[in-house]
Amino acid sequence: MGKRKKKPEVNESVPKFRTEDEEREFWAEHDVVDYFDWEKSVAGSFPALKPSTQTISLRLPKALLEELKALANERDVPYQSLLKIFLSERVARERGRRFSTP
Repeated sequence: MGKRKKKPEVNESVPKFRTEDEEREFWAEHDVVDYFDWEKSVAGSFPALKPSTQTISLRLPKALLEELKALANERDVPYQSLLKIFLSERVARERGRRFSTP
């Protein structure tokens, strides 16, 4: 790996590249942070991003499951969604944080 090039001047812009190989070589020797204008940066927003989930198997007493389904029916939500809400609220409370819905 070669030496890094000297840091660019403040207003120096990224050069135009004729090929991807040329661009690849350039970024192998330069740091993108040196070319990033922090004054023009904006915060990213990803409203459609959903957290990863993992399927688990959970055994519940029948009576508890029936109560959960009844509560979910009263609130017009799927019982699995209600269970996730209840678990999130409780974990947040145990951790001393406020529960916030995504």
